[in-house]
Amino acid sequence: MAAFYMSEELVGILRRERTATALQTQVAQLFEESREDVYRYLMTLGLTPARAQDATQEVFLRLYAALKGGEEIGNPRGWVFRVAHNWGLKVRSLHASESPFDPDLEAKLAAPATSAESDLLERERMASLHHAVEGLSDQQKRCLFLRLEGLRYPEIAAAMGISASAVSEFLRRAMARLRKVRDE
Repeated sequence: MAAFYMSEELVGILRRERTATALQTQVAQLFEESREDVYRYLMTLGLTPARAQDATQEVFLRLYAALKGGEEIGNPRGWVFRVAHNWGLKVRSLHASESPFDPDLEAKLAAPATSAESDLLERERMASLHHAVEGLSDQQKRCLFLRLEGLRYPEIAAAMGISASAVSEFLRRAMARLRKVRDE
């Protein structure tokens, strides 16, 4: 009789190990598919590259913990972006006293050498676009960046905690403003 209980316990351990391996594989696959998108999104929230990398890893660790804890997640990619959004805002607020990351500095360091005239024109065009994006509301910017990362309206809505129709309206207004700047 004791051997029966021992083997039943062993079967339970093997099942848990198989489940943990499947969860690790699922999270690892989503990590490979989405980490760059999540990283870029966190950068748009104003995190430094190092903090964005840390936050990206934290988001996927939280996904694994939630799945391992038995949480049912119907749309893991949407869930990841919602957690990234919330975690990114929290990290940003914790480090608000530090100087913000300047994406222009990284672009200048990584940009190949071109002619002075084309550099000037490109800088003016980018400054105009950057100014237009900065003029958008926070909701418009977040919706726009999440849409650029490939999320659909319902996924953006879930990530931001708003309705899909609100996402649609924020994006419509953002695009109208950006078109206006482009056409000027």
